Amino acid sequence: MALSDFQPVIGLEVHAQLLTRSKLFSSAGVAFGAAPNTHTTPVCLGFPGAMPVLNEKVVELAVRAGLALECRINERSEWSRKHYFYPDSPKGYQITQYEFPICEWGGITLEVAGKRVQIRRIHIEEDAGKSVHDAVAGLTLVDLNRVGTPLLEIVSEPDLRSADEAVEYLKILRDVLVSVGVNDGNLEEGSFRCDANVSIMKKGAKEYGTRCELKNLNSFRNIKLAIDAEIARHVEVIEGGGVIVQETRLFDVARGETRSMRSKEDAHDYRYFPEPDLPPLLVSAEQLAQGKASLPELPQARRRRYVEQLKLTEYDAGVLTADRELSELYERCLAPVGDAKKVANWFIGEVSRLLNESGVKPGDVKFTPAQFAALLHAIESGEISQNAGKEVFASMFASGAEPKDVIASKGLAQVSDTGALEKVIDEILAANPKNVEGYRAGNTKLLGFFVGAVMKSMKGKGNPKLINELLEKKLEP
Repeated sequence: MALSDFQPVIGLEVHAQLLTRSKLFSSAGVAFGAAPNTHTTPVCLGFPGAMPVLNEKVVELAVRAGLALECRINERSEWSRKHYFYPDSPKGYQITQYEFPICEWGGITLEVAGKRVQIRRIHIEEDAGKSVHDAVAGLTLVDLNRVGTPLLEIVSEPDLRSADEAVEYLKILRDVLVSVGVNDGNLEEGSFRCDANVSIMKKGAKEYGTRCELKNLNSFRNIKLAIDAEIARHVEVIEGGGVIVQETRLFDVARGETRSMRSKEDAHDYRYFPEPDLPPLLVSAEQLAQGKASLPELPQARRRRYVEQLKLTEYDAGVLTADRELSELYERCLAPVGDAKKVANWFIGEVSRLLNESGVKPGDVKFTPAQFAALLHAIESGEISQNAGKEVFASMFASGAEPKDVIASKGLAQVSDTGALEKVIDEILAANPKNVEGYRAGNTKLLGFFVGAVMKSMKGKGNPKLINELLEKKLEP
């Protein structure tokens, strides 16, 4: 048997950190990169008598995420304790939702694969701390800053059939969560991270194989590599007559392979039971209505609108909607211009380049839509060249200056005076009689020579459109 004889089966569990200023059940901050153990309270550390108090913002964000992912929002959900004894879990348990989560049965439609992936559940839970291994000193240190950070765990059904489908699902999910203001989408900092449950079965079989869980995958590239490596391992074990053991595994990036971390726990291993210090979580009709009202246009819907209504290419629409702030800036600048493709070309080119180079976010740019429209009008009218327009825009981007002021201060205006242009053109034609004769004999490619000579004589300040028109008229036989 070979890989082609098997069907991979993949389900994903995504942990998305919620965009709150404080933790799920305490007032401690959630800033990334703070000095170890500086963002804790007695609640985080599980001190006796310290009682959890629910952060209401978490519920608002969870409802918004569930609605954006087309889930059913449960009016009543419950808290549970999930027990495990790791050094980075000072209480010895994690407060989560088990039997009764806040959201259930939503889904994401994959565009490339053209299939629906069901989301089984979304539940709220608190994060654990972080163990830091010092190989030189032979020590493991614990940083508890992350303890109690609010997370959504988003669990898909095992509907995915390849690593590519898994990556597409995750990219769409990330885009949705970022666009509705629930998560910042930062994989490197771990605020959007994924565990993948991978198994294989023979094609045509009805029962899934034994699954293994790949933990803490934090880049789209590594997610694809890890899943592909794990699929290949399953095939190799089964073809060799072995049996897949249910376990949790880590992906070794350097070796390009997965390795065993621990045997996989089941629900009974965690000794779930209802959280005694928290009442059931109730979502009111008013909260649900507010959640629906707060939803912006989602990325997939916006991409479809750009393609169908603005007539942009799939590529252009994809680039412009990959970042919500960028697409909002694009639409603000499009309004006074009206030419969707022209504005898209500028955004995919110069705007994106300067945003990347400067680190400025689209929502913080200094130029206004009116200034952007004035710049494009200056180029279209022939007042300045396309290259000069890029120079003007760079100044607008850096300082918010008016285009007309930049054009004047840098002397970038093109000469459009017909008399001045004709004078230079006449001099060039008089100096090149043989080329004039050649053009009139049918070698029309010589027009480029004349345009270049005129522009050189005018030090690039001539209006090329007018120069072309005047030359063609004067070179007529």
